[in-house]
Amino acid sequence: MIDETCCHGDATAGCEWLDGHVETAIGPVPHVGTRWTRRDRIGAWAVCWGIGRMRYRVPPGLYAVGKPSPDTPLLVTANYKVSFDHVRRALEGRDAWILVLDTKGVNVWCAAGKGTFGTAELISRIESCGVFQVVAHRTLILPQLGAPGVAAHEVSRKTGFKVVYGPVRASDIPAFLNAGMKATPDMRRANFMLRERLARTPIELVRHFIPAVLAALLFVALSGLGRQGYRILPEQAIGVVTAVFCVYLVGIVLTPVLLPWLPCRAFACKGAITGALAGGAAWRARPVGPVRRFVNRIAQHRRLFALGVDVHGLYALHLGLWRAQRTEVGLAAAGCAGNSRPFRMDRIAFHMRTLI
Repeated sequence: MIDETCCHGDATAGCEWLDGHVETAIGPVPHVGTRWTRRDRIGAWAVCWGIGRMRYRVPPGLYAVGKPSPDTPLLVTANYKVSFDHVRRALEGRDAWILVLDTKGVNVWCAAGKGTFGTAELISRIESCGVFQVVAHRTLILPQLGAPGVAAHEVSRKTGFKVVYGPVRASDIPAFLNAGMKATPDMRRANFMLRERLARTPIELVRHFIPAVLAALLFVALSGLGRQGYRILPEQAIGVVTAVFCVYLVGIVLTPVLLPWLPCRAFACKGAITGALAGGAAWRARPVGPVRRFVNRIAQHRRLFALGVDVHGLYALHLGLWRAQRTEVGLAAAGCAGNSRPFRMDRIAFHMRTLI
């Protein structure tokens, strides 16, 4: 049975990336443009900063690109709009069908891990959109990063469609199609170049700003403890806050930048190394005058914690503070030597258990 809301209806009304419909055996199918509008670019920028992230999605269903025929390739993607936008932009000057799965606004890789870009959703979407009547062939082109969520043999058994896995990057789709749907080794490899490693930096800065502020306030409060009573010095408080935010930036910016050159496989270990390096640099720099006193105050308290990165989903660079899937997180002091105060805050280790 064909779901009449799958391919047309009020869900796509007012979408700037639509430019008409294509008549098919199941009725009109929305036709999408391949060029990004100013609104598309602003939307992509906004979600990088966490603005409207979970609302940035397209209605699931079947879409047409160019002037598709029953023999035109059929590609599958997620309904996270950035994923959808990259696929349609890669198809400029080509004819294709795009089948969008309902991944709840999550990108392909993360959705495959969560199960929303999965076998059941793919089979259901093929049937509800009447794909059998639109295309004459029986081949689906899925993104390679969606493979963990899809059982290709099960899709073939229940629908008759053969699953072919495309390249990792949407930009390689034209070359993949030109080669007769054959991928080169480079198309199969996720390289995580600098630009890709920093892709999540803005949203992580936003996501962890409040935890960083709370951590700074906590350590400022604790820094006043001593054998002579409770007292918070202004210079000391500034040093603590600065150190915490140094860690905040080191974990989110410096660690991803240096990721390929840092030893160890564990991301928490990589984060510990960058934290120690940053702390050591602050201690050994030994600037003069007020700057020296300021840096020494930071160093004396050893506030540079080992905050690592956790790759969770596509370029999801998390601070070591938040580790996915029931991970115990320790904030351990690393870095500078020397502490003039009797209260040794560097001996405090905070354990928190989080569920993400």
